[in-house]
Amino acid sequence: MSPLPLPGRRSVLRGSLAASAALTLPAAIGAAAPAFALSGRPKAGWGVQTGDVTADSGLVWVRSDRPARMVVETSATESFRNARRWHGPLLGADSDFTGTTRLRGLPSGEQIHYRVLLADPDDPRRTGEPVTGTFRTASARRRDGVRFLWSGDLAGQGWGINPDLGGYRIYDAMGKLDPDFFICSGDNIYADGPIAATAVLPDGSTWRNITTEEKAKVAETLAEFRGNFRYNLLDENLRRFNAQVPSIIQWDDHEVRNNWYPGQTILDSDTRYTEKSVDTLVGRARRAFSEYFPISTLRPGARDGRVYRVLHQGPLLDVFVLDMRTYRNANSPDDQTVDPQGILGAEQLEWLKRELSRSRAVWKVIAADMPLGLVVPDATEGKANIEAVAQGDPGAPLGRELQIAELLRYVKHRRITGTVWLTADVHHTSAQHYQPSRAAFTDFEPFWEFVSGPLNAGAFPASALDGTFGPERVFVKAPEAANVSPAGGYQFFGEVDIDGHSGELTVRLREQDGTVLFTKVLQPGRVGQ
Repeated sequence: MSPLPLPGRRSVLRGSLAASAALTLPAAIGAAAPAFALSGRPKAGWGVQTGDVTADSGLVWVRSDRPARMVVETSATESFRNARRWHGPLLGADSDFTGTTRLRGLPSGEQIHYRVLLADPDDPRRTGEPVTGTFRTASARRRDGVRFLWSGDLAGQGWGINPDLGGYRIYDAMGKLDPDFFICSGDNIYADGPIAATAVLPDGSTWRNITTEEKAKVAETLAEFRGNFRYNLLDENLRRFNAQVPSIIQWDDHEVRNNWYPGQTILDSDTRYTEKSVDTLVGRARRAFSEYFPISTLRPGARDGRVYRVLHQGPLLDVFVLDMRTYRNANSPDDQTVDPQGILGAEQLEWLKRELSRSRAVWKVIAADMPLGLVVPDATEGKANIEAVAQGDPGAPLGRELQIAELLRYVKHRRITGTVWLTADVHHTSAQHYQPSRAAFTDFEPFWEFVSGPLNAGAFPASALDGTFGPERVFVKAPEAANVSPAGGYQFFGEVDIDGHSGELTVRLREQDGTVLFTKVLQPGRVGQ
């Protein structure tokens, strides 16, 4: 990893985010919609984000407190001398006053400083206080290396922003590692998880949450889904991280509802919901999701309108972002002997095969929103159904395992090197090595799957392993009890560091404060590890 001018970068972040916090809080806390008092100038109090950054492009996101024209300026220095200007969209009520601007033709492997201006649509000379951030484009030079982080599961099980603990402190620890980007592996919100003002902890003490109107119930309306995404942006640690580190965002179930699948009808016994069609909720959630994150395939005018995509990060790395939610079949005992739809759907599976074959990167990271060999049950409908891939039968592949077996066979026979699986979802951290000599299905090469999370949610005991693909759990850290609050620890993120000279990929599983729990070094150029 090339050395960077960190003091300069840090100083600009401190200044920009202090300004951002001053603009927003406490006025934004509890606010259901932007203030429409049009005196003054537009404000960007929810901070800025960048996403889907490549070697020459990236997306910049902002939210205004009123109608405004988005303008982005970029520069090689934090002084913004010789700045380049990008004219973005008009932000209005139809997008909840959010918007993204695509930056193209950027220099590769360089630190980009940017600032977002919000201009009065009727008088472009009237602009609000600029909000600044910085990001690094992917390097076309192998020697520069790549460092990134991943995790998932934010504000789950009723554990929200606790001011007594300093809010989402894990983002501060992640920011100190100065990664090139961050993968959020799903459950960016818990739309089905209301957040109360207080909760009683096992030791009798009180957990306090910042609360908002939209988080007082499960999300059903578009406004309530939007409010769930805004809730997390009340946290200063997250806003500061967003201004420093680009993200690659995927979704899972809690962006809509626990364990959802297409075509599902919510049981009448779940009286929290008046809207019983999951597909209706998905449409509203997907719209809010696309508004609140800079995602290249979901921005207005995007050709495909999908979450799954591949992001090229230079000669060392391609990131394959999966969507294991939108195209899956219904949750069931998952023991069928024929399953062409599986958890990815036929079209996404063929896309993944095709893009893996085309990749010339040393490492192909598959960002999955659910694990492969960990058994994740689903009892939401009062049945013994399966939520992920593995169903607990250690024999030949059944159900959704059939699709994964097809993919693993393809990787082996096409001799695709350097595949590594990263995921979250299960609210503990672990490392699994999959080996055909231990497996019922043997037509694949060995590979690793690394699990991290949660970021700020309840922690849970380790999931059982399914022996179909021969996993061995080499490391795990998880609580004995269910739903341990962030005050009790067990909050995790993972780090991947690819050396530019040797090509070695090092995975580190870390705790909330950054402490390294487990390290594994993988060698480049191999079909299996």
